[in-house]
Amino acid sequence: MCRVIITGASSGIGKATAETLVKNGDEVIGLCRSVEKLPDGVRGIRCNLADADSVKSAFDLIHLEIGEVDTLINNAGIAYLSRITDGNLADWDSMWNVNVRGLALCCQLGLGVLNKDRGQIINVSSMSGHRVPPTGGFYSPTKFAVRAITESLRAELRMDGKTIRVASVSPGFVDTPLLEDYFKGREEVLAATKQQIKMLTAQDIAESIVHVLNTPLHVEVGDVQLRSVDQKA
Repeated sequence: MCRVIITGASSGIGKATAETLVKNGDEVIGLCRSVEKLPDGVRGIRCNLADADSVKSAFDLIHLEIGEVDTLINNAGIAYLSRITDGNLADWDSMWNVNVRGLALCCQLGLGVLNKDRGQIINVSSMSGHRVPPTGGFYSPTKFAVRAITESLRAELRMDGKTIRVASVSPGFVDTPLLEDYFKGREEVLAATKQQIKMLTAQDIAESIVHVLNTPLHVEVGDVQLRSVDQKA
């Protein structure tokens, strides 16, 4: 049995991963704003990743009431279509605060509760962190930042002589509520895209995350890139 923290565990990929782990007999702690939406069997801690104090309070509570954990899955993220040329600054701030600063802070604070011998951090990124789609806007830079954070963290841990493993999972289009935010105001484009592409499901990504989680202790996965066979880029 593993003890796992998942951010954004109340919907989409995070929820599917939490449900899968609970079925496998693992203990799951879900960090999210909507704890009432967490799957059965998941212990909820209310947390807003955009608020540094909220994140710190959540990890303080884990340290005091739960203790050591085996894995931190940084899944929470938001996506808006906000272009560089004329995008809304508030959208930029929201994506940066959650996708980048919030994730990095969870990595930092998570190290304080992770098992030093078999601890693991898995960051849920995106194919948009490997190439910039035409509508990537400001979202894509936040996912490039996640990729850099993952590599920086791995390098720092090794320099410090620590064996905590760091991995990322980078999906293409996944049919989750996040897409509804990204395509807000362009619902007809989303509908057409779903007609053209058999999108990945949240469960598809959950199974890849669980695969990474269950690799032998001497194996460190760098990044898992996965997309629908219908997705061209």
